[in-house]
Amino acid sequence: MDGLFRQIDAYCERTDFTYWSEPINAATNLAFLIAAVFMWRRVTDPFGRALCIIVFVIGVGSYLFHTHATVWAVILDVVPILLYILLYIFLANFRFWNLPLLLAILATAAYIPYTALVGTGLGQVPFFEISAQYWPLPILIAAYGAALRRKHPETGRGLLIGAAILTASLTFRSIDETVCAIFPIGTHFLWHILNAIMLGWMIEVYRRHMLAVSASQS
Repeated sequence: MDGLFRQIDAYCERTDFTYWSEPINAATNLAFLIAAVFMWRRVTDPFGRALCIIVFVIGVGSYLFHTHATVWAVILDVVPILLYILLYIFLANFRFWNLPLLLAILATAAYIPYTALVGTGLGQVPFFEISAQYWPLPILIAAYGAALRRKHPETGRGLLIGAAILTASLTFRSIDETVCAIFPIGTHFLWHILNAIMLGWMIEVYRRHMLAVSASQS
């Protein structure tokens, strides 16, 4: 139990373990809440709304981590991110590729060994090792986007844009400590802002896809 309350100093902006030691990192989590509410008002699909709820929870969990800086807060930070990833991959398999339900679930579950394998490899590469657990995701999104360009051009293009935004976001996450000496607040806050944009955009890609499918069937 004591391990859950162990404190973590992981970012440039934090200088001690007081509650507001990361004010910018904490405040920029508002971007997730804005993205969640904005997209909630645009989507009516139950899965799309589930994604919006998860984005909102991501913002809350990340806020708790950047204020409390404890192991329990890390768990609340990363678990919703994983839930969003798995749900979106499932929707890509089930809605974009029209895979049967069981196959879509199995293909989604494959993300776990995939990211473990690729992340472990990237963990040995300078620069990429800092965010090695996340870099497999833009690679996968880009692969889905490229593969869908012929079947669903707009959806494929949207996924490629999402992969590009996430790549920029991860770059800022990865250089946070590197630039700390010349930029004391670091760059992690840009990870929050760009990530919120990216997560909202991915919901928009899903929304547009579902509208296009519905229009083609009417």
